Amino acid sequence: MTDLRGIGMTSQRTRMRLLDRLQAQGISNQLVLDAIGEVPRHLFVDEALAHRAYEDTALPIGFNQTLSQPYIVARMTELALQNGRPGRVLELGTGSGYQSAVLSRVATEVYSIERIKPLLDKARQRLRTLKARNVRCKHGDGFEGWSEFGPFDVILGAAAPETVPENLLSQLAPGGVLLLPVGGSSQKLIQVTLTAEGYDQTIVEDVFFVPMLEGVQR
Repeated sequence: MTDLRGIGMTSQRTRMRLLDRLQAQGISNQLVLDAIGEVPRHLFVDEALAHRAYEDTALPIGFNQTLSQPYIVARMTELALQNGRPGRVLELGTGSGYQSAVLSRVATEVYSIERIKPLLDKARQRLRTLKARNVRCKHGDGFEGWSEFGPFDVILGAAAPETVPENLLSQLAPGGVLLLPVGGSSQKLIQVTLTAEGYDQTIVEDVFFVPMLEGVQR
C-alpha cells in the first residue's frame, strides 16, 4: 500500500502547492480546502502515477475512467456545501474513491454507486485504509440512484448523462441539490435545486467528464 503521508512529489509540501492553486482558481471554502489537503490523492492512482497525483489534472484509473481534476472535485464539493454541511450525499460513480473520501470529511453520510466492479473493489479498500466509515458503496447503475437511503440533501455525479435523469430528481430532499455534468461532446455542469415551487436549474460552468453509462460491469 502506498505511504499515506507521501514523500517527494507526494509530500505535504506538494499538497500545499495544490491548495494554493485551488485558492487561486476561486476555491474559498475552508472545509473543502482542509478535506483536499487531508486526503492523500496519491493513494487513488496506480503507483506509477503517484508522482503526478497533486497536479491539477485528471488521471487515468483504468476501464476508460479517470480520477477527476482536483479543481472540479473541489468545485463540486464546495457547491455541495453551499447550504452548510449536508446530511446524506449520493455520489454517482465511485471511481477510484477519491471524491468519496473528500465528501466523507464534509458530509454526515455518503452513499456511492459504481457500475464497474473492479474499480469499486479497489475504492472500498482505499476507503477502509483511510477509515472513511461514513461511506457506503454499492455495485449498481447510477441512473437508478439509491432510493433505499434517500431522499438526499446532495446528489453528485462524476459522469455525464445526455440529459438529467428524472429518477434522480425524485430522490432529492426538499431544498436538496443535484450537481451533474450533462451533455455529449459539449458538457455543462448543472445545479438543480428542489424548491417549494419545483426544480430550479442553473448552469455552473463548462466541464468534460466521461459519459454516464447504464447497466453494470463485472
